[in-house]
Amino acid sequence: DRLGAKLRGRVNHRPATAIQDMPGGSEVAMVGLVNDIRSTASGHWLIELEDATGTFPWLVMKDREYADLVGELLCDEVLAMEGTLADDSGIAFVDAMHFPDVPRTHEPSTADRHVQAALISDVHVGSQEFMADAWNAFADWLHTPDAQHVEYLLLAGDMVEGVGVYPDQDEELDIVDIYEQYEAFSEHLKKIPGDIEIVMIPGNHDAVRLAEPQPGFDEELRTIMSAHDPQIVSNPSTVTLEGVSVLMYHGVSLDEVIAELPEDKASYDDPHKAMYHLLKKRHVAPQFGGHTRLAPEEKDYLIIDEVPDIFHTGHVHKLGFGKYHDVLAINSGCWQAQTDFQKSVNIDPDAGFAPIVDLDTLDVTVQKFS
Repeated sequence: DRLGAKLRGRVNHRPATAIQDMPGGSEVAMVGLVNDIRSTASGHWLIELEDATGTFPWLVMKDREYADLVGELLCDEVLAMEGTLADDSGIAFVDAMHFPDVPRTHEPSTADRHVQAALISDVHVGSQEFMADAWNAFADWLHTPDAQHVEYLLLAGDMVEGVGVYPDQDEELDIVDIYEQYEAFSEHLKKIPGDIEIVMIPGNHDAVRLAEPQPGFDEELRTIMSAHDPQIVSNPSTVTLEGVSVLMYHGVSLDEVIAELPEDKASYDDPHKAMYHLLKKRHVAPQFGGHTRLAPEEKDYLIIDEVPDIFHTGHVHKLGFGKYHDVLAINSGCWQAQTDFQKSVNIDPDAGFAPIVDLDTLDVTVQKFS
């Protein structure tokens, strides 16, 4: 309903059951969830859209200019189709496809003074591969004149390595107790200048529920991580810095997007391009029932209702940034060298980087500490 509302004003939509009763040759439009995607024997694409009344099949011809968009589709995302009914009214031929998307007219807000934010994630304290030297170099740099304009530090999840996150993880742990991991993380956080405002969200290695949305940490962990009185919020969350809205999401669904979409549309080497698809779909985890664990909340907190000025994720341990319809998308790398587990899944991490964003211009510079 909420994502459909962004589309209903753009097409003359009809419910699935009403379309079934219309005469062949009629021009029709429908807003719905992608229920199924399959190819036909002749190489065309059949997309089944579902709304509250039922389902209806839409045929995308392989030689049409938007056939390439089919490769971007995920089951359960919301979109609008326009087209023409076949003579027997049993199927519609697609003439246009619309996504909730970021409006092309979107103009980001910026700060009215020169101020910077450091965007990082995936610290993984407690891992044998946690890069303490790189972290200390980062903390030292924040005390230098070069970093005098950095007033905010945003951490997009995975403060610690966690316990039992993947098979045989205990063999790669430097600290085996989860609370001791957070205590060690807190000691590292104390090295950050005290006047920097810190915002943190949990990730899938943190000691909160795995299903998204993830609540902010419990009281005991908040007490442990109370150095500099950080603002601890849920995953995902939108925070506002100097009038600039930042959507922070740890990024577990990026694995699914990268696995499902063709390599030229989403890959680990360019994680920000996978983020573009979430902005286009206006949902941080559009596919339901797949690998991303989603909690059955009464309200969907994963919808991107308001367009952010900055979209910040982590999780995939790769550095990448770019702009999508003037929204700055940043995946911020990590502070953990390659683990045996990462080696086994062929991930070569971008570790020890700190993207620094000018909030007055949304320009990015990357500081390297490893």
